Amino acid sequence: MAVELLVAAAMVCCLAAATQAVTGFGFALMAVPPLAALTDAVQAVVIATVVGLALTSVSSVRERKHVVTAPASRMVVGGLIGMPLGLVMLTQLDESVLTLLIAGVVIALVLLLAFRVRLPAGAGAQWGSGLASGALLTSTGVNGPPLVLTLQSMQLPPARSRGTLQTVFWCQELVAVAALVALGEVDAGVVALAAAGAAVCPLGWRLGDLLFVRISPSRFRGVVLACLTASATVSIVSVLA
Repeated sequence: MAVELLVAAAMVCCLAAATQAVTGFGFALMAVPPLAALTDAVQAVVIATVVGLALTSVSSVRERKHVVTAPASRMVVGGLIGMPLGLVMLTQLDESVLTLLIAGVVIALVLLLAFRVRLPAGAGAQWGSGLASGALLTSTGVNGPPLVLTLQSMQLPPARSRGTLQTVFWCQELVAVAALVALGEVDAGVVALAAAGAAVCPLGWRLGDLLFVRISPSRFRGVVLACLTASATVSIVSVLA
């Protein structure tokens, strides 16, 4: 495998990890579109999910004291229910269709976040956002925004929101990676690229953690949303060109 590809994947994952450290989410949103441009849509989803598991295996332990248990439990179980639908889409959709789906989901969810759309905050919404995130995780790799929208409606402090998200991500990604391995989607190429990405995640998280306590969340949020929109747009252009 070309060294340039490994370095590019590592850079993408480093930036994505920094994003997740600052906002509590965004790893897959930031990583999947450029990884799809480097490899293909299916590999991008698998790589982002594997690296995401490595990242949240550490961050969920670090942030465990901030977890709000009841919503996290509902979101995890809801995610498990939604995952089979996403796996069917991942394995059955044409690559170009899947790439457009990923880009479309990213743009749609960025718009929801940008306009601060609020979902209901009750138990039913928590189950629903968990189910949607599970289906999105195994089809597009992008499982954060439904959870984020629900937690925003609960008006949790930033530390509580970030901690809860890391635990939900870890639980969902653990099951998703096991399913992807069972389906034969994790090959040597995926392992190599995921290892390159995972190796730099601690650096990315550290950089993001430094920003988390030093900059305005709203300012960084705007930069992240702009970057996400740009990466999704690149994915769409690459398919339509």
